[in-house]
Amino acid sequence: MRRSLNIALVSASDFGGDRSQVSHVRELARALGRPEDEGGAGHRVSVYGRRCSPDARGRTRLASGATLFNLTAGPERPLPDDRLLDHVRDLADELRRRWSGAGRPEVVHAHGWIGGLAACAVAGELGIPFVQTFHGMAATEARAGRTVHPARARLERAIGRGAAAVLARCADEAADAVRTGVARDIVRVVPPGVDVDLFSEVGPAMPHGDRQRLTVVARNLSDGSAETALRALQHVPDAELAVAGGPDREELENDASVHRLTVLAKELHVSDRVIFLGRVPRRSLPRLLRTTRLALSLAPAQPAPTSALEAMACGVPAVVTPVGTNADAVLDKITGLHVQAGRPRQIGLAVRGLLAEETMRRGYAIAAADRARSRHGWNRIADETERVYLTVIPEPETLPEPDQDPEEAPEPIRIPAPAPEPEREPEPASGASSESGAESGTAPGTASESGSRSKSGSRSKSKSGSESRSGSSADRVVAESGSDLVGSPR
Repeated sequence: MRRSLNIALVSASDFGGDRSQVSHVRELARALGRPEDEGGAGHRVSVYGRRCSPDARGRTRLASGATLFNLTAGPERPLPDDRLLDHVRDLADELRRRWSGAGRPEVVHAHGWIGGLAACAVAGELGIPFVQTFHGMAATEARAGRTVHPARARLERAIGRGAAAVLARCADEAADAVRTGVARDIVRVVPPGVDVDLFSEVGPAMPHGDRQRLTVVARNLSDGSAETALRALQHVPDAELAVAGGPDREELENDASVHRLTVLAKELHVSDRVIFLGRVPRRSLPRLLRTTRLALSLAPAQPAPTSALEAMACGVPAVVTPVGTNADAVLDKITGLHVQAGRPRQIGLAVRGLLAEETMRRGYAIAAADRARSRHGWNRIADETERVYLTVIPEPETLPEPDQDPEEAPEPIRIPAPAPEPEREPEPASGASSESGAESGTAPGTASESGSRSKSGSRSKSKSGSESRSGSSADRVVAESGSDLVGSPR
């Protein structure tokens, strides 16, 4: 019978949105909390997020066994990383208050580096096993050309060294964690999941014309994926390109990235075959993907982590640059194609060739949907995550069975104490020697007391060392961050 755990998931992201990290934490909580009659272990999962809106409820039931708690830490609105870092201490204080009593979890799993900073320190102070998922490292963000907080790499190293296990979403992220300074033997790869009930081959679809549709789903439109797809579209004359991402559709005209891409499409003479959809809500994405012949994810570094997976789950082969999660999720010439970043002509010819071979494209589509369901379904991802938890949680103490007869219980083995040595008669000595002997006669008692104190001191030091080790992760995070960001018990 599987053991039911009390699990805490922590993220500083806005749970009112649908960012990839938020979706990951929410779906993981639901899968971990599924009851035994649905194949789960009935874990009790508490998700701790930061209140980012005055309208956000303090407590929300996500599913059976999973509850979201919005904690007050700073202003009740979304904040950038540099501002959010100023309120890590408030978040840590809230977690410490909830975990110090009956709400103490058996394992803490933090998501993102800012949530990890608060959770690592508090878990270390309280002696709770701590697991971290970064959802992208500072080095990866820098390679993608994004602005990175100057303290982030140092803090990620401190968090990773304070964790019992670090879960990476792909092999590239695992390698980045090791290069940052995290011990290789605690890094495990657990890929992102996909909601195979929402993203499926069968269901409603958006209206579309006669052209074969290619689709780019990007976290932001400046990551290079949409631009490369536009340039590749020149070499696929019978196709159209749908671009999902960026601001809401009503704000597209005022967005600098959309304006730049619109000008580029006109220069390439493909503007009549390009549709900018703006940000598409996650629940509406399957309707778009079901109209798609091929999904494109062409960012040179850190692509949207689940865009290819969600397309695959809808039976759409993916043409991707083999970086980040794309490299592990898409099997080259089985569930899609791997292409080299920044080579739009070669990409366009590869896309054109695959569209011309419908039998091959359909074979890729079947394999893609099967891989998404079998390898990336949330139940499997939750089971793999649970196995990591069990490696860092101490085994519970075994209690005697209540029905056992005390008379039948095995008698404890008693080791006899060694027999005392016989006392020797004192040798006769002169007066001076006798006086010296009298003085030395008090020495054994003094030495015995000193030895007793020494042993007691050793035990005291041993206990102190144990306590020091249990709080070492918290001390390390504070020390390596260079400031008292997370505070201490008040």
